[in-house]
Amino acid sequence: MFKNFRRTRLKATPLPARWRRIIEEYCLFYSKLSKADRKELEGHVQVFLAEKQFEGCGGFKVLDEHRVCIAAQACLLLLHRQTDYYPGLRSILVYPAAFVVPVTRHVGHGVMQENHQVHAGLASPEGAVVLAWDDVYRGLVTPEDGHNVALHEFAHQLDFEDGGYADGIPLLGEGESMSKRRQGQAEWSRVMRAEYEQLRARARRGEPTILRDYGATSPAEFFAVATESFFCRAHELRRIHPELYEQMERYYKQDPAAWKGNG
Repeated sequence: MFKNFRRTRLKATPLPARWRRIIEEYCLFYSKLSKADRKELEGHVQVFLAEKQFEGCGGFKVLDEHRVCIAAQACLLLLHRQTDYYPGLRSILVYPAAFVVPVTRHVGHGVMQENHQVHAGLASPEGAVVLAWDDVYRGLVTPEDGHNVALHEFAHQLDFEDGGYADGIPLLGEGESMSKRRQGQAEWSRVMRAEYEQLRARARRGEPTILRDYGATSPAEFFAVATESFFCRAHELRRIHPELYEQMERYYKQDPAAWKGNG
């Protein structure tokens, strides 16, 4: 009860003028939202920033510009939906640029191989999202390329909510009857499986697509990549992949292709 009261109070508090200016300047999607959606987004940002901890890494100093821009993108995924504000997420770690992560894997016969991978973002079910700020910024100012690392990693966080691991199937049909929920889950699985296999085939053939090839690596990555395209290249996604767009529209309860300037 106290958590709900605190969140209601935060959402009713006007967004600080400086934070609104940051959103208006950097988050190009904000001006395309309806007045009601902008107000809802601002309320979600208030709650998100009050509940999540930001930490700079690799010598990076996290400022209001970074916190507000990341929060606004995370909260874009929450509009019109029942939300507990990424309940498993506690911290957002921000690097200045792509970061290196050590990886150890078993290669057989008791031999372990150590390697390093370069990342622009990571999402952990243990309560953290890690982002490279230069990639976050690039996704804000060039949305037309369909690559947005913040939306990608927060989509993974949504995917974690139904069991603590990412499988490309987030919580579906909240608030619906059991029969309608099962029907929706079956339709989601049918469409997403077909679209995923189609992307894998096109990636193998080297054919261009508006969905990034990285989505062909697993169903979890496909959902995150589809989320990027849904919000960043909505009109094209709806035209080229209408069934996929419809499933994303049902889940996110938004229609970005109808936003001002997106038609």
